[in-house]
Amino acid sequence: MTNEPSWDAIFTSQPGAESAGETRGAEQPLTRRELREREGNREPVRDRPESASFRAAGGDEPPKKRRRLTWLWVLLVILGLGGGAAFGAWTLFEPQIRKVLGWELPIDYEGTGNGEVVEIAIVTGDTGSDISATLFDAGVTMTKNAFYQHLISLDPSPTFQPGTYALQGEMSSEAALAALQDPANHVIDKVLIVEGKTLPQVIQALADGTDIPLEEFQAAAADYVNLGVPASAPSLEGYLFPATYTFQPSWTARDILSEMVRTMYQKLDAAGVPVEQRHEVLTMAALIQKESGPLDMGKVSRVFWNRIDAGMLLQSDATVRYGAGGTSILTTGAERSDASNIYNTYVHPGLPAGPISAPGEEAIQAALNPVDGPWFYFVLVNGETGESQFSTTLAEHNEGVKKWQAWLREHPDFDN
Repeated sequence: MTNEPSWDAIFTSQPGAESAGETRGAEQPLTRRELREREGNREPVRDRPESASFRAAGGDEPPKKRRRLTWLWVLLVILGLGGGAAFGAWTLFEPQIRKVLGWELPIDYEGTGNGEVVEIAIVTGDTGSDISATLFDAGVTMTKNAFYQHLISLDPSPTFQPGTYALQGEMSSEAALAALQDPANHVIDKVLIVEGKTLPQVIQALADGTDIPLEEFQAAAADYVNLGVPASAPSLEGYLFPATYTFQPSWTARDILSEMVRTMYQKLDAAGVPVEQRHEVLTMAALIQKESGPLDMGKVSRVFWNRIDAGMLLQSDATVRYGAGGTSILTTGAERSDASNIYNTYVHPGLPAGPISAPGEEAIQAALNPVDGPWFYFVLVNGETGESQFSTTLAEHNEGVKKWQAWLREHPDFDN
């Protein structure tokens, strides 16, 4: 056939011929055999098996895929190592990193609170740092140091009064400071103890004026030696100074009674009463407080001291009634003759075993400074005005007793 290649041409076109140095000219056409072989090798790369012989033959696609996967794993390892280091650095130096990057978190709330009332206590000796921690622990401020940082930015620095304060949750430090400086937020229990009241009446008033149960006051009062009262005293009676008190809500019954005993001792000390004479003075003052009207204390004191000096029985109905478990000055014949009553001054000479009421400052002064006078007797003649008649002789006294009995008949409901 015409145009058929020669055997030499066919031979030189076989694989390996070029590698042997026999290269085909650029213009030399391919034989049909070469065309068929080339056409037969045109398989899609994705369908060609990646065999060892293909890789050895110099195929391009699989090596490229392997290089991409390798770089992916290297990148993941680098990111993993970098992420771990970054996490560690964040954990250790988060505040510093935030400050450098300008990502600092707020340390303080805004506004005046969330409406939830929170009570916090400031005690004597608390520093600004202590108060800041207290506010944070109670949920008032956002962070432990927020309030303190606000304080140190102020000039001059504010001062704080010990006590319990009503604030709100989630307040700004500025709002919390304003609330602590406002007396209206100072939470206190205010209780008035009236002169001449007995111990049961006093602790009932304390229980009514605080959130402390009566039983806790009774238990604390029974343990009166631990309140500073001498063991020789029959009870706590007379050792609680009557006044208007403000107590912190955090105080216990024992705290309150201890404060009242301390106040009584301060009054006695101020009056110049020696420690060893406290009980005697309080006993006399309590008797004067119970038996006299508001204008008669000095005269009543003189009657009792005159009778003691003369070796006479005091014969106080108030002491008899107290020992019998009552609070009035009205007694019966049987009660006045009861020797088992250690407070019965119709039977037992001298002062009673202990105070029979809570004496005030005027009664204490009257016990220490009786007015001059010769009286040995006195009797109430008007229960409404508190007027008493003072007498030197028994006959004069008996006339006063008749006046008192007449007044009682006109006022059958009277019970002092």
